[in-house]
Amino acid sequence: MAITNLNEFLKDYFTAKDCEIISNHDGVIQIQLNEQMDRELMNRPFYWHYIKKIGRTGDPMQLTLITNPKQRDAKGDWIHFGSPRLQQIMYHLKEKEKFTKLFQLIHVTEKTPLHPWLVVNFKISYQGQHKKDEIISIGLHLVNGMMKLDMMNLLRKFSLQTTISDYCFTLSPMIKIKSGYLRMETVLSNYIEEQEHTWAKKSLELLQEEIQTLQHFYQDDLESEQMKKEQDELTKRYHPKVTLDVINGGIVYLEQHAL
Repeated sequence: MAITNLNEFLKDYFTAKDCEIISNHDGVIQIQLNEQMDRELMNRPFYWHYIKKIGRTGDPMQLTLITNPKQRDAKGDWIHFGSPRLQQIMYHLKEKEKFTKLFQLIHVTEKTPLHPWLVVNFKISYQGQHKKDEIISIGLHLVNGMMKLDMMNLLRKFSLQTTISDYCFTLSPMIKIKSGYLRMETVLSNYIEEQEHTWAKKSLELLQEEIQTLQHFYQDDLESEQMKKEQDELTKRYHPKVTLDVINGGIVYLEQHAL
């Protein structure tokens, strides 16, 4: 799930958004934005409002992104983890590209059915004295109910696209998306329950020790607002909890025996 190559990530991202890659050399990638991406990234609402008002097409900007540290003084946006432009792109992905629909790219000359898979990437967060995150990717066949773990890695061997290949058609799901998602939640709930939870016991023990120390400090004023505030902060920090969040997901259509 992690981005290991910023240049490849940016190239794939803008290609998927139908933007032209003008050049991509030595860690400097130049992109011709389309109107949609200019609106999303370049912060020119008044320009586009004016263009539409006068009935013109508009002139989307070009964007130069630099991922090679040796080229960081070149003209363009220096991109690294934490840079404002990358944060903007990641925010856009998180808020507006969280769910997708993709089709396996295949070359056939006769009618071929593609089977629907619900794919969801989850993040399990274990929080107490320490915090640990775990990413789990699940795929569920929406016709026969087959479930696959590590789904994102399984999908890497396929070429996926946003349009369906010639001569292909999609099968209608027998399992509703909500029902399929609830099946995934059940699997993950069972998985979490089966984990070893010594970390949670240690966090509770530490919480009790911290509260006792706090109460000793406020022994003459145990009902003070400040004491209650600090105890609430300790509880929030150390009380063990497990949360399950959806990172992203979508429907992926694959050949019958693809997996």
